[in-house]
Amino acid sequence: MYQQKHVRFDWAIKRLLRQKANFNILEGFLSELLKDDIHILEIIDTESNQETETDKFNRVDILVKDKKGEIIIIEIQNSYAIDYFLRILFGISKAITEHIKTGDEWTSVKKIISINIVYFDLGRGEDYIYKGTTTFLGMHQNDELQLSNAQKKLFKKEKVKDLYPEIYLIKVNNFNDIAKDTLDEWVYFLKNSEIKKDFTAKGLKEAEEVLKVANMEDAERREYQRFGEVLSDRASQALSIRMEIEMGIEKAKRKAHEAEDRAIQAMIENTSLSDKEIAVILKVKEERVTVIRRSEK
Repeated sequence: MYQQKHVRFDWAIKRLLRQKANFNILEGFLSELLKDDIHILEIIDTESNQETETDKFNRVDILVKDKKGEIIIIEIQNSYAIDYFLRILFGISKAITEHIKTGDEWTSVKKIISINIVYFDLGRGEDYIYKGTTTFLGMHQNDELQLSNAQKKLFKKEKVKDLYPEIYLIKVNNFNDIAKDTLDEWVYFLKNSEIKKDFTAKGLKEAEEVLKVANMEDAERREYQRFGEVLSDRASQALSIRMEIEMGIEKAKRKAHEAEDRAIQAMIENTSLSDKEIAVILKVKEERVTVIRRSEK
């Protein structure tokens, strides 16, 4: 049986990466993803916002404030959530409103970066990392709305999109396990909980030692094993539900197909219409009508 060498990132972010001594690991991940040199000023604890024990295993919600004063949300979702796009919107809105006081100027509104690591198929798309920003395009000239010089000076930003939230989606299961750059090395770790010897991404060298399963205390290892069991149970439940739905869809398709065959057969027996005419009326392929007519002879 394969023995996992490193703990999962969602476990680490709850238990290990909140410690200031380990900020460099999280800073490494954020620096590789955001293509910037990120320095964490503080981690804003959101543990109290979780309503149930299962929330700890289902979603990781951590807020990081960097030295530029920007708020970074990191969420990890293991279970399928069809409405997750709206969950992202809620998290951003909540972070904005919680970090501005009544009476503050609008310039106090924090820039929010939302990073979402999902272990299910979110939406339709072939890539494994998506980035979303806000831009304003002219409906007639198709030009992008820009900040004035005064606004650039006031906001200390160069573009309108720099004021608005950035959203990153990492669809872990879409990754093909081939690390072509340092960001891919992090995605490989997110997917496999493994750090290869030749990986050079920021933060992974530190993670190699800190996140080893072998370094865990017995009590912590048992808790981590229980965490893994919860995830396995959830994955099993999701698979069972998906298979039941697929079987239901197949059964419905078969019934619909059989009903169409009976309708074709009835028209063949009770009308003098041609195969083409029947196909047009019933919206089926002419070849199918022909096959059924021949089988009746």
